[in-house]
Amino acid sequence: MVLIFWRPKGINEAIPATLGAILIFLCGSVSLADIEDISSKVTGAAITIMATMVMAIAMESIGFFHWVAAKILEATKGSGKRLFWMTNLLCFLMTLFLNNDGSILITTPILLMLLRKLGLSDRQKFPYLISGALIATASSAPIGVSNIVNLIALKIIDMDLYLHTAMMFVPGTLGLLLLATLLYFYFRKKLPASITLFTEPIEYSQLGSKQSLQSLPNLSKTNQSRLMFAVIAFVFLVRISLFIASYVGISVSLVAVLSSIILLSWRWIYLKVNPVDLLKKTPWHIFVFAFTMYVIVYGLQNIGLTDFLVEFLEPMVADSLFHASLIMGTALSILSNIFNNHPALMIGTLSLTQMGLDPITLKTIYLANIIGSDMGSLLLPTGTLATLIWMYILKQHHVKISWKEYLKVTVLVIPITVAFTLVVLFIWIESIFY
Repeated sequence: MVLIFWRPKGINEAIPATLGAILIFLCGSVSLADIEDISSKVTGAAITIMATMVMAIAMESIGFFHWVAAKILEATKGSGKRLFWMTNLLCFLMTLFLNNDGSILITTPILLMLLRKLGLSDRQKFPYLISGALIATASSAPIGVSNIVNLIALKIIDMDLYLHTAMMFVPGTLGLLLLATLLYFYFRKKLPASITLFTEPIEYSQLGSKQSLQSLPNLSKTNQSRLMFAVIAFVFLVRISLFIASYVGISVSLVAVLSSIILLSWRWIYLKVNPVDLLKKTPWHIFVFAFTMYVIVYGLQNIGLTDFLVEFLEPMVADSLFHASLIMGTALSILSNIFNNHPALMIGTLSLTQMGLDPITLKTIYLANIIGSDMGSLLLPTGTLATLIWMYILKQHHVKISWKEYLKVTVLVIPITVAFTLVVLFIWIESIFY
C-alpha cells in the first residue's frame, strides 16, 4: 500500500499489487484453488468495467467529451457558479453512465482543458477540480455497475444490480446532493463571479489538440449534434439493458461486451477508425490491480483477519440494524482511508458473509459498507484508486494540489455526507423493504 500511495518514479499501481500477490502466494497463504475462486468473483466484474472503459475511450476518440465541454462553456453564460454546478453534473453523469475510474481518467483532462480555455489561475481551478473528483468518485455509490469493487462485492453476497439500485439509488443520490451543496457553500466565496462569456457557438474540435481527437467526417454543426445525441441515446440504452439483464438473469458482462463491440463496429464502419487503437488506450492494469489486491485480501482472510473482524463486530452489528449500518459504514470509511477502498470493501464484505445475517440485514449492512467505501474513502486522496489516478493526472499537467489543501475540504464535507447517507439508507430500507 505504501508503494501504491507513493508511486516512486510514477510506477503503475498494479506493479506493487502484483508483487504483493506473488509474495502472498509463495508464502502459502493463498492456494491455487483460492485463485480459481478469486477468478470466478473478479473476472465478470472486470470484463464489465473494461467494456465500459472501451466505450468511454471510443466516445472520447470521436470528440464526444470535447463536444460536451463546449456545450458547458456555452451554457455557463459567464457565471462561475453556474460552471460549478454544471461541471459537477457532468462528473455525476459520467460515473452514472460509465464508471468512476473512467470518469476520472476522462473528465479530469477535459476539466483542465475547459478551465484553461477560460483563463483561470490554478487557485481558481481548485474548487472545480476537487469538487469534480469527489462527485465523480462518490457517484459510484447509487448503482453498483459504476465501480469494479462494488461489482465484485455484489458477486460475493449474491445481490443483483436491480436490487442494489432499488435499495441504494435514492439514499446515494440524496447523499451526493448534500455533498455537492456542502462543497458549494464551502467554495461559494472563492468561485469567480464572472468568467469568459461565449456568445457564439463553440466548435468543439478547437478545444483539443489534433492528437487528442480523431477527424470526423465533414458534418455540419447540426449533424454533429445529432451524432452526439445519438451516442448519448445509445449509452443510455446500454445502461438500461445492464439492469434488465441483471433482473432476468442474463450475464451483465456479456451485455457490456456486446455493447462495446457495437459501438466500436459503428465507429470503424462510419468513421473508418480501426479499433486497434483501443488496445493501447484501455487501462488494462485496473483489472490486474483488482485481481491482485483480491489475492492479498484472500490471504489476509485465510490467516484469520476476517475471523477477528467478525468476532469484534458481530456483537455490535447484532444490536440493531441502525447501529449496524452506522458502525459498518464508519468502519469501512476508516479502513478505506488506511488501506484503500478496494481491499477494505472486500474484507468488509467477506466478514459480513460469516456473520449469519438474514438476507435483508446482510444487504442493508453491505450497502452501508458501500457508502463507507465509495464516499467515506474520500477523506484522504489515497482512499480510492480513482483519487490516486486524479492526483497523478494533475501532477502530469503541472497542477499542484497538496494534501493539506485536499484535507481542508474533505474533513468538513465527507464525514457529514457519510453520516447523512447512512441515516437516509436506514430510513429508506425500513420504509420500503421491511
